Amino acid sequence: MATLAKTEQDFSRLPDLPDDVFTAPLKKPEHVGDDWLEPKQTEYDSEDDAIWNDLFARQMDVLPGRAATAFMEGTEKLDLGRGGVPEFGKLSEELGKLTGWSVVPVPMLIPDHVFFWHLANRRFPAGNFIRTRETFDYIQEPDVFHDVFGHVPMLTDPVYADYMQEYGRAGWKAMRYNRLKALGSLYWYTVEFGLIEEQPGDIRAYGAGILSGPTEVVYSVEAESPNRIMLNVDRVMRTDYVISDLQPTYFVIPSFEDLYRQTVERDFDKLYKSLGPGFTYANTAVIDVDYVVNRGTLEYTLRGGRGSGAKPV
Repeated sequence: MATLAKTEQDFSRLPDLPDDVFTAPLKKPEHVGDDWLEPKQTEYDSEDDAIWNDLFARQMDVLPGRAATAFMEGTEKLDLGRGGVPEFGKLSEELGKLTGWSVVPVPMLIPDHVFFWHLANRRFPAGNFIRTRETFDYIQEPDVFHDVFGHVPMLTDPVYADYMQEYGRAGWKAMRYNRLKALGSLYWYTVEFGLIEEQPGDIRAYGAGILSGPTEVVYSVEAESPNRIMLNVDRVMRTDYVISDLQPTYFVIPSFEDLYRQTVERDFDKLYKSLGPGFTYANTAVIDVDYVVNRGTLEYTLRGGRGSGAKPV
């Protein structure tokens, strides 16, 4: 039986996961197979569609001038404002013509090795449910709005689409070294909370965690509290991150081509051998190798963040 320690780079089949690879334990629902794909997309009712429409309208009020141009163009190419939760089949058909990607429904967060496998095959797993009115402002587990609105428009950009596929392929190597936490940090600070400097002084968001929520869109690109530091892959993969609050630090890329080069051309075998199992840097740190765009006051974080009622300034 093939193992990740001696993996064949055959991305057409799901790899086995050895016991000595450390991943979060997730219980697979009985109705899905090893690929964790739902048999079909949820049939959303009128209230679900209304929630999507209201979320979409709220984001589109704050995104112009703050969201990456590639994202804004992607929402238009896919016509995500046509009304109601997008139908994955039609969305995949449109996306496939642009960059060869598709969107597939999954019931919940899925195991790392399955997630990597889908990305490696240009399939983006999206939550097969939508938040309620009660969880309208914040939902802990990503739903269809976060996954489709936040992530999928960026997959219309050819370079970014290739980066996402390469990230999926890189995941198997990270598992061989038990360095999923480090690779997860790279995902967090790029795919979820990445910023791009499109023109000198014009910093915009391309990360889905920013783009799918109104407060962080403004905070990430305009507030004085957070650090904004140019991306350095080795540094980022040694840096802790915040899951349930606004980020103390964001990393900025000059272009998606640069992001692709920094990751695909990096010798990750050598990097993983040099990494410890934990993080080296706190999420508030500014270190001597950083190219700092904005050294933040950290006021929001130091006042206690979301739980304290601090203003995101």
